[in-house]
Amino acid sequence: MNNILGNMPPVVKNILLLNVVMYIVKMLGEMQGIPITNLLGGYVFNSPFFEPYQMVTHFFMHGDFFHILFNMFALVIFGTSLEQVWGPKRFFIFYMATALGAFFLHQIVGYFEVKMIEEQLVSAGYDIFLLQEKIALYRSGSISTFGLIPNTQGLVQDYMAGISTPVVGASGAVYGVLVGFGFLFPNTRLMLLFPPIPIKAKYLVTIMVGIAIYNSFINNPGDNIAHLAHLGGAIVGFIMVYIWQRDKRKFY
Repeated sequence: MNNILGNMPPVVKNILLLNVVMYIVKMLGEMQGIPITNLLGGYVFNSPFFEPYQMVTHFFMHGDFFHILFNMFALVIFGTSLEQVWGPKRFFIFYMATALGAFFLHQIVGYFEVKMIEEQLVSAGYDIFLLQEKIALYRSGSISTFGLIPNTQGLVQDYMAGISTPVVGASGAVYGVLVGFGFLFPNTRLMLLFPPIPIKAKYLVTIMVGIAIYNSFINNPGDNIAHLAHLGGAIVGFIMVYIWQRDKRKFY
């Protein structure tokens, strides 16, 4: 284990370790009834549960084992090459910028979606601040139900989901790292796990970003993946690496 970590560049290694530590803290805390995800996950800007520090803490949190496994696997595989080319300082700036860019795109869209629902609720006769208080009490377990105006249950459920569902994970930054790798090493052949076939990095990146774009614009009620965050990280990553590398040769 020490040998594996010793071969990693410093920023990739420290990001990996911090994510693993935070995942363990989350598991242990929530086993004790401490809502770590609710405290450190990122909420839309017009949610009463939003705190500025969540803009950073949310991308060191993960939902389950496979979530952190795939994100950290991609970080190590692709981020190592970028840090070796750019150096620790530039890679750190890149990682943080793509993570924050992912958050802002996802949350700005969420902000307007929540705002539209708020306007409908006000038109239906709700006091938004009172409703938010009731949602907070319901979320904490202090109350089990709260009074609803007839024919608005679905609207209230959508609003509650919009303001009280946190986004977590480093996927936005990982998409930025993936785009950066595809830009610098476009013809590098990668071996997919499923199916086990070789593919050039530029084609893999194109497919992954295409999937993020498609999923960002379809309405799938059962989908709890923040595809807009993936897209935001990819966009910021492309812009940054394009500016940094536009006068330099590509690497293979």
